[in-house]
Amino acid sequence: MNKNFDIALVGGGLQNALIALAVVRHQPGARVVLFERGQRLGGNHLWCFHDGDLSPGMQQLVRPVVRRRFEHYDVHFPKLSRRLDQTYSAVSSEDLAAHLKPLFDVAHRTLHLGCEVTQVGESSVTLSNGSRIEADLVVDARGPQLLESVQASGYQKFVGLELQLDRDADVDAPILMDARVPQIDGFRFMYVLPFEPRRILIEDTYFSDSRHLDVDQVRNEVLRYAVRRGLSPKAIVREEQGVLPLPLRTQAPQPSVRPLIAGYQGGWFHPTTGYSFPLAARLAEHAATRPAARILDDAFRALVRDQGRQLRFSCFLNRLLFRGFRPEDRWGVLQRFYGLNPETIRRFYAHRTTAIDRTRILCGRPPRGMSVSSVITGGPPQ
Repeated sequence: MNKNFDIALVGGGLQNALIALAVVRHQPGARVVLFERGQRLGGNHLWCFHDGDLSPGMQQLVRPVVRRRFEHYDVHFPKLSRRLDQTYSAVSSEDLAAHLKPLFDVAHRTLHLGCEVTQVGESSVTLSNGSRIEADLVVDARGPQLLESVQASGYQKFVGLELQLDRDADVDAPILMDARVPQIDGFRFMYVLPFEPRRILIEDTYFSDSRHLDVDQVRNEVLRYAVRRGLSPKAIVREEQGVLPLPLRTQAPQPSVRPLIAGYQGGWFHPTTGYSFPLAARLAEHAATRPAARILDDAFRALVRDQGRQLRFSCFLNRLLFRGFRPEDRWGVLQRFYGLNPETIRRFYAHRTTAIDRTRILCGRPPRGMSVSSVITGGPPQ
């Protein structure tokens, strides 16, 4: 193995996949190595984003791996149903891996699957077999485990089933939230994504105080919801599950620390929605458009400052949601949010809220059941 590289990517998830794609586009001659301990890139995931979340260049870069693109989406709450005319796209880990792997079939790019990394240094990576490589830039993006271990969190947990149906579904747009379901274990909603007339993804999602996920029970809830919607499931084609920490305190990216801690554990994600694609794309574009040795420049520090501001606000919203409301009342917070100006909603998902957006989100009559004292003391809502 070549022991010297321009960029070493540790972890084969979304963040490093996007960095690799962007580097191939902007620096085709760069020497890149990617290490993934699993046997496939990307794992078993579906990622989504709104067109406004990404720069035009990144939209063009990821277009070949977009599985389905929608011109609008719906939300449903007990007292509000709304269609938002905002383009929404879905990317599967399977398609991303299939597009990325051939790009490593050249001499100056190396892909190692089933490879255990034991140590990540400022400019080096050590493998379990004792091999050590050097790189001008090392990016460590191995997931959210570190984030969860160092700070208090709520949790976004879900089980999603991609279903083959007996007949065409009467669903013409994604349903990002259908909260017209029993509010158990926190704020609960169904997420519905129609890929084809007879192929649909349904996820049962919870914003919960507990990380415990009863997969069998939630899987049955998804199937029951499908039947109630008249969707006639024929077979489960794919299953996805996850438990993501939603931090209550800020852990912002570091502006001048090597290795570059990226992805979820580095703070490059939206701590309220759990969406990671917009921030992963933003960091990938930055990393790919300058020499690896000079990535931690003034533009990076500005990117970190902006993400830090957004993180502080989003984590404050998490504290309001998880500490200020009883679990069964949390749906009212999201119902109120989806009644706001569409541009405020769009910028919130992109993690680019303005001062006016933040005022709109916070000001006005609070949803039913808010406990100000619980937000201040950190105790359970009364």
